[in-house]
Amino acid sequence: MTEVKERNQEATLYCGDLETKVTEAILWELMLQAAPVVNVHIPKDRLTGQHLGFGFVEFRSEEDAEYAQNIMNMVKLYGKPIKLNRAARDRKLFDVGANLFVGNLDPDVDEKVLYDAFSAFGTVRNPKVMRDESGISKGFGFVSYDSFDFSDAAIKGMNGQYLMNRIISVNYAFKPNSKERHGSEGERLMAMNAAMGGNSRAPSQFPAVSQQKVAVVAPIPQILPPGLPPNPFQTPVIIQPAVVQP
Repeated sequence: MTEVKERNQEATLYCGDLETKVTEAILWELMLQAAPVVNVHIPKDRLTGQHLGFGFVEFRSEEDAEYAQNIMNMVKLYGKPIKLNRAARDRKLFDVGANLFVGNLDPDVDEKVLYDAFSAFGTVRNPKVMRDESGISKGFGFVSYDSFDFSDAAIKGMNGQYLMNRIISVNYAFKPNSKERHGSEGERLMAMNAAMGGNSRAPSQFPAVSQQKVAVVAPIPQILPPGLPPNPFQTPVIIQPAVVQP
């Protein structure tokens, strides 16, 4: 598999809510049912070796990733629906509020180190190490994403982990001139609304799945010559969508 930093973000899906039994090989085999897979990466805790409940799947092309998202989102794996989002999205670049504070930084940590460390969780925007007038690091910095899925994953994966020679703290940053942190439900709803094209109606989290089910109609009887047993593999079945009324 290729290194995570070489991943094509445009052709990559974020896979969330993974059950603890899921491995990179299992996720590869599942996604291969939808489209050709180039790379799979599931970040793991550096101390316990356990994965953190999410991963990334890179496909051959952006079209393959879009197709896989459409048909595999909320598919159950070990009884748990997985959540798929694009690792990079075609949308307006605006501050959704997925801004993180990174504290207790080693003096040698610069923007490149921050970018490399946090890009494993999604596309990083504006990594910044705060410095004094002489250019010396103040020991903290900021990292922004364009999705709360990625910022949530980064907090879970990096808070309390070593970055160079220090254990860093990662949390949502405070809003300017406020005691309130980013990451509120209001910001998340606004970001979701913008990602869906500006629909003013409050969307459900997974509207395509929650508003329809699949109904299986009884098989149509076969017409066979006398004395021949029916072939179960040739029994036609009608599958049609059944819309659930609100």
